[in-house]
Amino acid sequence: MADRFSDPEELERYIERTRKDLARNVDELADRVNPRNVAHRGVERLKEEADNVAKAIGAMVRPSDADDDGQGGGVDKRVLLAGVGAAVTVTALVLWSRRRRRR
Repeated sequence: MADRFSDPEELERYIERTRKDLARNVDELADRVNPRNVAHRGVERLKEEADNVAKAIGAMVRPSDADDDGQGGGVDKRVLLAGVGAAVTVTALVLWSRRRRRR
């Protein structure tokens, strides 16, 4: 390593560059493990999963053709979303309680 740098200034620049890289990596790691950021990522993931589940259930439950009185026999979208929201909430609570027990 010492033969690599013939000029002391070059060695100083290398050390400074390495320090900056290390500082950036430490900041990035601290940002990744920050509890608030971890929670935010978890909430975003849950929202995406809930949206995917809602779309999948919506694709399975199509309103049937209109009856003679003009009303469809399908499931109300609000009821469907409430059910999905309840399922996501229960899943999140179960996962949260399991994580707490591990500690």
